[in-house]
Amino acid sequence: MNSYTTIYSLRLTIWTIVGAVVLAGCQQKVKPVLVQASVTEEDRLMDQLQQQCLDYIWKGGEEQSGAARERIHTDGDYPQDDSDVVTSGGTGFGIMAIVAGIERKFIDRDSAVARLEQLVSWLEKADRWHGVWPHWMYPSGKTKPFSRFDDGGDLVETAYLAQGLITARQYFATGNAREKALAAKMNKLWEEIDWNFYTKGKDVLYWHWSPNVGWQMNFAVKGYNECLIMYILAASSKTHGIKAEVYHKGFMRNGEIVTDKVYYGLPTVLDHFDSDDKAVGPLFWAHYSYLGLNPKGLKDKYANFWDLNRNHALIHYRHCSENPNGYKGYSDECWGLTSSYSMVGYAGHCPQEDLGVISPTAALSSFPYTPEESMKFLKFLYLKHPEIVGKYGPYDAFSFQSDWMKPHYLAIDQLPIVSMVENYRSGLLWKLFMSAPEIQAGLKKLEFTSFQQ
Repeated sequence: MNSYTTIYSLRLTIWTIVGAVVLAGCQQKVKPVLVQASVTEEDRLMDQLQQQCLDYIWKGGEEQSGAARERIHTDGDYPQDDSDVVTSGGTGFGIMAIVAGIERKFIDRDSAVARLEQLVSWLEKADRWHGVWPHWMYPSGKTKPFSRFDDGGDLVETAYLAQGLITARQYFATGNAREKALAAKMNKLWEEIDWNFYTKGKDVLYWHWSPNVGWQMNFAVKGYNECLIMYILAASSKTHGIKAEVYHKGFMRNGEIVTDKVYYGLPTVLDHFDSDDKAVGPLFWAHYSYLGLNPKGLKDKYANFWDLNRNHALIHYRHCSENPNGYKGYSDECWGLTSSYSMVGYAGHCPQEDLGVISPTAALSSFPYTPEESMKFLKFLYLKHPEIVGKYGPYDAFSFQSDWMKPHYLAIDQLPIVSMVENYRSGLLWKLFMSAPEIQAGLKKLEFTSFQQ
């Protein structure tokens, strides 16, 4: 019996109480009947998807650190020395996936705690600058430069890691003594991040700082993009928090970010690009910040973030369904564009920059926003095109148009699927992250008028 079958067979049963019935003119008492709760095909597919994607870090994680590898190529075709390089942001996504895996009984709780203890101990010793980790690290914890001048702290990737640490901290904070100790270590790592340093004393956050070239990258992060979570965490920090003006003047550009642009009949709500040539970005913008941050009911004076993200996903769906470029394979069940591998290397796929490449994480991580459309795609993969699915779930990308696909995976594409599907099914990661008191305080500080408690 495989692990998936075991999960289904252990599903909770429900009691159905059959009331009194009249038989032969007199009432008969009927004993409670034990009825097996049905497990739908859709439940099975979501279980399989989540467990396979979780295995990316659970079984495929780097052994010395316990962290998520930047990439896993099951054909062994790696660029340079990348096979053991780990990613800080992808590891944050992996931490959240492990929490979901515990709740789904995909993995043993004690084993998960041991794995996270290993990871946290490694993170404590790994390279950090003002509490901020680099994008890539070797198993030793030393930095692997992401680019020539990007060889130090990466605040965006660190934000994704912190989102995972806070979520797991909330999960284990009420556990046994061992789990509480783990939660305390996670909290310490989060509180050591010096968000304020990365403002350079200005009203905006900067993405990078290098111990060798300082602020050479000079990348001021302004919205809208995948970085909302960074600003919310920076405002929420009790130890190194930013002023509210950094969010309003920096990320939200003094309100200039608001737009009335409509694309495929849907309001885009915020300006994704400072250009009239593009309307919406890759779909990971609707995922990375919202693995823990609950977009349901999330509003400030600039946007209703649920409408923003749902429209973003539906625009991608309508684009692929209408298929204006006439690409082979695009349909209402084969859709979704985001940054991923492609025939020409890593590319930022979106409706305005469409190479004919479908990235499975785009539709699958959109489950909370587009449940029916995402389920169509899930069935399309697993029931009609199982050749697109490997040991860690659907491959990173494929193109029927170019007859292209490789058995390659990326952490930042594979691991968000676990959490976003779980948020669709139970809201687990949203509940945990939003229960953090400092997150509630940070949202109020930034004048969010509505959000889940």
